[in-house]
Amino acid sequence: MNKLTAAFALGLVGADVHEERRAQIEEVQNTPGVLWTAAPQERFASEAPGASKNMMGVKGDWRASIEAAIASGKVERFQQQLTAVEVPTEFDSETNWPKCAKIIGDIRDQSNCGCCWAFGAAEAASDRMCIASDATLMLPLSAQDVCFNGGPHVGSLLGGCSGGNSYFPWAMLRKGALLGGQGAVSGGQFNGTGAFGKGLCSDFSMPHCHHHGPQGDDPYPAEGAPGCPSQKSPPGPKKCDAASAPPHNDYAADKYSYEGTTVTARGEKAMMQALYEGGPLEVSYIVFSDFENYQSGIYHHVTGGPQGGHAVKLVGWGVENNVKYWKIANSWNPHWGEKGYFRIKRGNNEGLLEWMGALGSAPDAKWSRAGDSSTITV
Repeated sequence: MNKLTAAFALGLVGADVHEERRAQIEEVQNTPGVLWTAAPQERFASEAPGASKNMMGVKGDWRASIEAAIASGKVERFQQQLTAVEVPTEFDSETNWPKCAKIIGDIRDQSNCGCCWAFGAAEAASDRMCIASDATLMLPLSAQDVCFNGGPHVGSLLGGCSGGNSYFPWAMLRKGALLGGQGAVSGGQFNGTGAFGKGLCSDFSMPHCHHHGPQGDDPYPAEGAPGCPSQKSPPGPKKCDAASAPPHNDYAADKYSYEGTTVTARGEKAMMQALYEGGPLEVSYIVFSDFENYQSGIYHHVTGGPQGGHAVKLVGWGVENNVKYWKIANSWNPHWGEKGYFRIKRGNNEGLLEWMGALGSAPDAKWSRAGDSSTITV
């Protein structure tokens, strides 16, 4: 980012930028070799760094919970089938699976709700279901169902908007799993917006919001502003929305689930191969306060303390100017970052992403809909 652009970005909100945030942004901009663009935005401009902490929805120890699930036989370590030579230097899920590009590229919006743990899983599972079924089952699994029915709610302290463990959704989606394995219904975005429109069983009930980072051309109100209040978890849906249409208007019949294993991959090479063989994966990483100012580029931590864990969808990787990166879909709407995506340095365990690892259904998982008699696989 050149100094003229940097000055312009800071000038967008002028004196409204909190002194500590202004100093943080300038530190990023002036750091030699920085790979990403930082700029203020309306939601956090007037607040000190760290204002995003209450939105970090991954609770508990991600790695410890996966290790416990492995020990109990609920999750298996991904078994690499390919050699490192067979994995390309650059990879993008949308390009590799064009039949499923519509669902893979569907950037969602978690509103002002700490439900990333459910969104990351619902999005990755939707993609892997499409890929495993050769696009026979191409539709978004409901984040509403997963977020508010997919984890234990103990006095609103665990699950829902209060945050949750990212293993919960995979237990919900896998047949015979500990938490019931009943599956999740179809469901798109607020008021039927998004790539798949209206007519699905249970759309997300909370409004679109502008999230962390520069406002740009994002038309939605910022978190905490009128139109985007802090959300509390509603009761989980027990029936389909009034706007749902056949065949997605029967809640019990519209449940999608898979037979097979839930797999985890940890470390750069294993995660690359797991993605390459079966599709996008849910991953988690530690968010530092400077990420609140991310606009574009390859993110790496420069300054500021940790704010908590955030779950997202890993879709690809690449190299730019000899710097390796992961490509990740966020759930902060398509106006955020790089059209809803961000890139983060790969191979150096940025934000502990590679240490925490990834989750997904096995590539050979067999997906089905409760109301259908046959199971779909390839």
